[in-house]
Amino acid sequence: MHLRSRISLALLACAPLVAPAAESNKLDGKKLDEVVVTSNRAPTSLGNIASSISSIDAAEIQGVAATHHADLLNRVPGSMFQRNSGQESLTAIRSPVLTGNGSCGAFLFMEDSIPIRPVGFCNVNELFEVNMAQAQAVEVLRGPAGALYGSSAMHGAVNVLSMNPAKTPMLSVTLEGAPDDFRRGNGVLSFGGDDNAVALATTITHDGGWRDDSKVDEQKANAAWHLGFSESTLDVRLAYSRLDQDTAGFLESGKYAYRDEALSRTNKDPDAYRNAHATRLNAHWHLPLSDTLAFDLRPYVRNSRMEFLQHFLPGKPLERNGQDSAGLISTVSQGNDRHSWLLGADVEYADTFLYENQSLPTSGNRPTGRHYDYTVESTVAALYGRYEIVLGELRLSAGARGEHVNYDYDNQMSDGNLSEAGTTCTPACLYYRKSDRSDSFTYVTPQLNASWRWLPEHMFYSTFVQGYRAPESGELYRIQRQQERDTPTEERLESFELGARGSVAQITYDVALFTMRKQDLILRQADGYNVSNGKTKHHGVEYDFGYTPIEQIHFGIAGTWAEHTYDFNATLPQSESIVAGRIVDTAPLNVWNARLEARPVQAVSAEVEWQHVGSYWVDAANANDYEGHNLVNFRAAYSFLDAWRVALRVINVADRRYADRADFASGNYRYFPGRGRTAFVELRWQMQ
Repeated sequence: MHLRSRISLALLACAPLVAPAAESNKLDGKKLDEVVVTSNRAPTSLGNIASSISSIDAAEIQGVAATHHADLLNRVPGSMFQRNSGQESLTAIRSPVLTGNGSCGAFLFMEDSIPIRPVGFCNVNELFEVNMAQAQAVEVLRGPAGALYGSSAMHGAVNVLSMNPAKTPMLSVTLEGAPDDFRRGNGVLSFGGDDNAVALATTITHDGGWRDDSKVDEQKANAAWHLGFSESTLDVRLAYSRLDQDTAGFLESGKYAYRDEALSRTNKDPDAYRNAHATRLNAHWHLPLSDTLAFDLRPYVRNSRMEFLQHFLPGKPLERNGQDSAGLISTVSQGNDRHSWLLGADVEYADTFLYENQSLPTSGNRPTGRHYDYTVESTVAALYGRYEIVLGELRLSAGARGEHVNYDYDNQMSDGNLSEAGTTCTPACLYYRKSDRSDSFTYVTPQLNASWRWLPEHMFYSTFVQGYRAPESGELYRIQRQQERDTPTEERLESFELGARGSVAQITYDVALFTMRKQDLILRQADGYNVSNGKTKHHGVEYDFGYTPIEQIHFGIAGTWAEHTYDFNATLPQSESIVAGRIVDTAPLNVWNARLEARPVQAVSAEVEWQHVGSYWVDAANANDYEGHNLVNFRAAYSFLDAWRVALRVINVADRRYADRADFASGNYRYFPGRGRTAFVELRWQMQ
C-alpha cells in the first residue's frame, strides 16, 4: 500500500466519490488542480478548498482493516476517538473528548453526505451503524461546517462514502481470524457497466471478546445502484446494520488498575449488553441544466432501534430508544472560472422515543420502575447559500445558513420527580420529567473564506465560520431534579483558522492553526449533571507531513497540539467545581500518529505505525490524571497469483498496558483498559 498523504481529499458533501477503489487519491504538489472534491456541494479542486479536510481512501481502509472505527479515524490530525467496550466510542475532533447527550451533538456523522441520525437524536456510539470497513472513502472535516450542514457540525464531521457500483470488484471474499474467538468475513458482488451498475457488500463479525463476557456479533450490509441516463445520474443506496454486544463495564480498582493484565480482563458487569439495528435508504439525482448550472436532489428515510443496560449507573436501568425519520436535501449551483454560487434547502421530520426502566432496587433517590417514557417529534427547515469570486490567484467566498429546529415533547408518565408508583424518595427522587411542551431554536451561521495560490504547488487559506447546535432532546427532557428550571439554548462556536497545504520536492504538508470560542455550552459531567451556559476556549495547530525519499518508502506523521480550557466558573450539585483557565478534562495536549510504509517489491507492502496520546486530566478540577500512552502496530501484506492476498496485523506490538479511556467520577478512577498484543491474519480473494 503506497500512500503519500491524506490531504488529497474530501467529499464532505452530497455527491459520491468517483475515484477507483483500488487506487489512492494522492497529492504530490503538481496535482492540486487535478483532485476534484465536492466539500462545497459543488465540484471544486482541492487547491481551492479553504478549510481543513482529511480523506482516508479505499487503499488505506483496506490496509488498516480496522476492527473498530477508532483504528482508522485516529490516523487523522485533530482527531481522537476513544474506544470503549465492544463497538462503543467517544469522539474528539478539534475538541476534548465529549460525553453525555451533547457529545455526539457536537459532531456530524454522515453516510454519503447525509446525516445518519436526525437532529436532536444522536447517540455517542452511532458510528457503529456505518459500514466503514467496506467504504470507498472516509472524509473528516475539522472545525465547524458552517453554512452547509447546520446543527451538530460544530467541532467537525465524519462522512463515510459507500461503494461506487461502477468501481467495485466483480467478486471478492475476505476471511479473518484472531485470538479470543475473533472471526470476520467480508463479501462484495457487483455487476453491470458504467451507466447501469449494481453492487452488494456485507461484513459479518464475531468477536468472543478479550475481556470476560464481552462478546460482539455484528452484521452490516449495503446495496448500491448507479444509473446514468441522458446527462443526469441517479444513485440509490441501502444500508443495514445489526449489533448484539455483551458489554464489559468500567475497571474500577484504583489508579493504574489497567496496568494489571489479569485485572484488565475482568468484567464486573457480566449482565450488561447493547442490542441495536439501523436501516437507511437514500437517493441522489444529479441533473445538469446547462454547462454551468446543475440541480441536485437527495431524499432519504432512516430507522433505528437500540436497547442497552446502563451498567455505569446505580441500579443498572434499561434504556430503549428509537427513531423514524425522513428528509430532503436540494441544491442548485452554477459556476465558471470567474465566480460560482450555490443555493440550497433542507427539510427533515423525525418521530423519536426514549424509555428507561430500573428493575434492581437501590437505596436513596433512584426508585425502581420507569424513570422516563416520552416521545419527541422534530422538524427542521433550513435555507443556505454561498457565493465565490476569483481575482487572479485570490479566491473570496461568503456563505450563510438559516435553520429552524422545533421539538414537540410528549411525556407518557406523571410530571415531576415522583417514582412511577407516585411516591416520593428520600432524598428526593433524582429523575425529573417535564410536562408536555414545544421548544424551538433558530440560528443563522455565516462563513467567510479566502485562499491564495502561490505557484501551482502551494495554497494558503483563512476561514472564519460560526457553528451551532440545537440542544439534544435528552438534554432538554432527560434531566435531573436540580435542572427542572433549566432550558438550555443552542450552543454557539466561533472559529478562525489559517492554513496551508502543498509540496516541496519529496515533502508534502498540510498545516492549520485555529482558535475557537464556544458559548452557551451544555456540558455533561462524569457524575451525570448537565452544565448550561458554559464557555470554553480552544486553540492549537494540526499537521500532516509526508516524506517520500524514493518510490518504495514513505514516512508520514499527522497530529495535533491543542489546548482546550474552561472560560467560566461553576459549582455543580454533588460534583466538582469548574474554574476558568483550567484544562477541560480528557483533552491531551499532544496526540499524533507516525507511520513508516515500505513496498520493497510490487507484491509486498508493510507498515509500522506509532500512536501517541499525551497525558490528560480526568476531572474538571485538574487534580487527577491519566499518564498517556504510546502504541506500536505492524501491518504487512503479500499479493500472489493475481487474485490472492494474505495479510498480517499485529496490534500493540510491545504489549503495553494502557487505557483506551480514563475518567474520574464519584471519587473513583474508571478505565476501559486497552487490549494487549494481538495478531490478526487475513486471506482475500478478488476477481475484477
